[in-house]
Amino acid sequence: MEDDIYTSYESLEVMKVLNDADSTVEIEVSEEIGGFPAALSDMVDEPAAVTSGASTIAITPEGVSLPRRAPDSHKGDYGRALIIGGSVGLTGSPVLSAKAASKTGAGLVYVGVPKAIYEITAVKLDEEMPFPLPDKDGRITANAASEILRHAKRCDVCLIGPGLGTSADITELVQSITRIAQTPMVIDADGLNAIANNADILRQALCPLILTPHPGEFERLGGVLSAKYGGAQSSRVEAAVDFARRFNCILVLKGHRTIIALPNGASYVNSTGGPAMAKGGSGDVLAGMIAALIAQRISMVEAVTSAVYVHGLAGDMCAELLGEYSVTAGDIINMLPKALKTVVTRHE
Repeated sequence: MEDDIYTSYESLEVMKVLNDADSTVEIEVSEEIGGFPAALSDMVDEPAAVTSGASTIAITPEGVSLPRRAPDSHKGDYGRALIIGGSVGLTGSPVLSAKAASKTGAGLVYVGVPKAIYEITAVKLDEEMPFPLPDKDGRITANAASEILRHAKRCDVCLIGPGLGTSADITELVQSITRIAQTPMVIDADGLNAIANNADILRQALCPLILTPHPGEFERLGGVLSAKYGGAQSSRVEAAVDFARRFNCILVLKGHRTIIALPNGASYVNSTGGPAMAKGGSGDVLAGMIAALIAQRISMVEAVTSAVYVHGLAGDMCAELLGEYSVTAGDIINMLPKALKTVVTRHE
């Protein structure tokens, strides 16, 4: 990891706008911010599709594009993603994340799972590379941390959390890796639950952190929604920005019009996705997509905003084809090639 991963930004003012079907959100952001990972700044200084005079960017088709691949490139050029997750009874979560990472373009995807579910995971995954980790009662144990960190050191991103389950060992494991890892980390699902009683550990991290909570996980982490903010869109933005600032991370607050908040006070609100995606596994897909784009060395903020937008777009396409009731996480993965094609070719 580069020595200058953290840099200071003085008097950074980001002006953004969200035009939603129901409301317009305007939250002023203008203050000195320091100490967030340099990788997060790439889209902050010159954000796309900004309307001056407001403070939230809507993630729209005009603001999302992914680069075409060089004809002479190879799998090593598109990054290595490490996914840590799974437990007995939750074998599908890391598999969904891994398949989504592959569909989103990661060159190599490694999947660490408890030894108890290694064989079933290996049967489910053809292109991705699963490996067993020490376990107890079907969950990864804390003493797996050193092996996970060795793998992470060779990878471009580490996603931890999908299907991990909960235990004292899981809590110790996730908190240790969060504190020590130098590879960018995406923390999702039970990874978030493992730090819920000690969110201050996020401030000790040596690497960029991307957290992807749904509202319940967000409140368990100490975010405030229902009591203070009442659930309005502007209040969700305010709550997300407050959390990202306090804990020096990128926060992806999932839900209708998913919000991405940055440590410097900047925020984005997604314009895709809908109720057809309200199924188990949809979040695992998004986490894998975010990890894949980070692995491909796309700027950190662009990777997160693009993944959120394309995830929702794929869900919308599935809803159009299959109806709102019948869309599954697997359907979203299968629709990713079509959704990604629209953002790769749009700005030629």
